[in-house]
Amino acid sequence: MRAKGEEALGDLAQALLDNPVFSQAVSRALGAGERAAQAQRNAMSAVGVPSAADVERLERRLRSLSGRLEEIEDRLDELTDELAAARSRDSGHQRGGGGATEHERS
Repeated sequence: MRAKGEEALGDLAQALLDNPVFSQAVSRALGAGERAAQAQRNAMSAVGVPSAADVERLERRLRSLSGRLEEIEDRLDELTDELAAARSRDSGHQRGGGGATEHERS
């Protein structure tokens, strides 16, 4: 019985697909849906509301900028540490802690 029901359903689906009136109705419905969606996108654009694609593009751009900013912050931290170490070394040399004496220079 189940096999007969599946067969009948398959036959009905095939008959619908073969029917030009049904095919045209489906095509029109799909076309109308796409036209309505396009009209909605146009209306929202006209009043300045960004599309979902615009928002996604902006989100990707912000994530990219955020990553680049973090890299810059990390590099600034490294440079600050290097500068502090260099100043510390220079300060030790100026106090005579590492400089050559008059006798050593000659």
